[in-house]
Amino acid sequence: MSLMAIGAVLLVLVLIGVPIAISLGIVAVVAMITGPSGVASLPNAGLVMFSGATSFPLIAIPLFILAGAIMNATGISRRLIALASALVGFIRGGLSMVTISASLFFAEISGSAVADVAALGSILIPAMKKKGYSRSFAAAVTSSSATLAVIIPPSIPMIIYGVMSGSSIVELFVAGIVPGVLGGLLMMFMAYLLARRHDFPREQAFQLDRVWSTLKDAGWALLLPLIILGGIFTGWVTATEGAGLAVVASVLIGGVVYRELDLSQLRKAMLEGGSQTAVVMLLVAASALLGDYLTEVRVPQQVAEGIMGLTQERWTILLLLNAFFLVIGLFLHSAAAIILVVPIVMPLVQAAGIDPVHFGLIVTLNLGIGQQTPPVASVLVTACSVAKADIWEVSKVNLYFISVLVTMLLLVTYIPIVPMALVEMFYR
Repeated sequence: MSLMAIGAVLLVLVLIGVPIAISLGIVAVVAMITGPSGVASLPNAGLVMFSGATSFPLIAIPLFILAGAIMNATGISRRLIALASALVGFIRGGLSMVTISASLFFAEISGSAVADVAALGSILIPAMKKKGYSRSFAAAVTSSSATLAVIIPPSIPMIIYGVMSGSSIVELFVAGIVPGVLGGLLMMFMAYLLARRHDFPREQAFQLDRVWSTLKDAGWALLLPLIILGGIFTGWVTATEGAGLAVVASVLIGGVVYRELDLSQLRKAMLEGGSQTAVVMLLVAASALLGDYLTEVRVPQQVAEGIMGLTQERWTILLLLNAFFLVIGLFLHSAAAIILVVPIVMPLVQAAGIDPVHFGLIVTLNLGIGQQTPPVASVLVTACSVAKADIWEVSKVNLYFISVLVTMLLLVTYIPIVPMALVEMFYR
């Protein structure tokens, strides 16, 4: 069964509503039966799926999701929003600046763009609408700024990429710092330009005593990213252990310091984390089965040889890979796209001499843009749902912020020092 046939069958199954993990499993089994190895591979299918899903780094995913949910349930996110408002709320369109700033903070704990929108959007989108911002603008700025959660560490897509590519998750996290912060600043500039055009209001005037009071109130909340990322970057803990540390710190700060921990919400967060983990693990297991078949028939190597036969210019190969992942991002969630596609293209990446950590940032940004572009657009859909806004009206406004993400993608792709400077400085 050829790669094109596999892709066509998989696309048809997904479009008619078959879950992606089930579609992957079906295609894998059919490919094994009809492929050159025949049914000989089938007896090992269960073992291959089990081995693919039992990866220690993937345990970080439910833990970071749980830490973000606890953070939202215990008022930590509310305190971060208040601090951001005190710092940047005096600027024209200040509430949109607050949204972007809060996303930067929240991204350092949850690692999930959807969690970012769900947590912050429920507070900030109604506040923006009340202040006179349009529904479309409120949803667009919340949705696009949430994409920073997949760039700034800890990032769930980066964890999955690290597992699938064999790259260092710590180096991936470090590589995301500069692009994430720079992307946040560029989004603030874009929000300011739009606020001037539409005469959006300022918040309260800048007051140093208000900054100080909100800083004291949010002080413990600000310790969370320092504890998590500090432990990971210094090598005291692995990314997975850092995720466990994030949960413990969130419980202690929310329950003991702020005394706002609701056990019913904690239970809900644990169930949500478990269900999201089950989805990811089933994807990993099914993709491991398909990946085993593709490796056996040397599809990744054939793809690499085919493209290298067309061109050996690194910038052209990067351009083709960018275009490919942007298209993939239109139809697949980031986890599914990484799990399915990255093992296939890694031989090409290695043959072209592209650093796998650098390529991880390129993949993450591409799929982050995919979260903002229909038809899938998981983050955009969540923001529109919270704002009760039409997705196509929001998409028109969102083009301004997507242009920022595309600018970041080009910078990361063709100026490798942007993501790799800190990695080279501290880890190589």
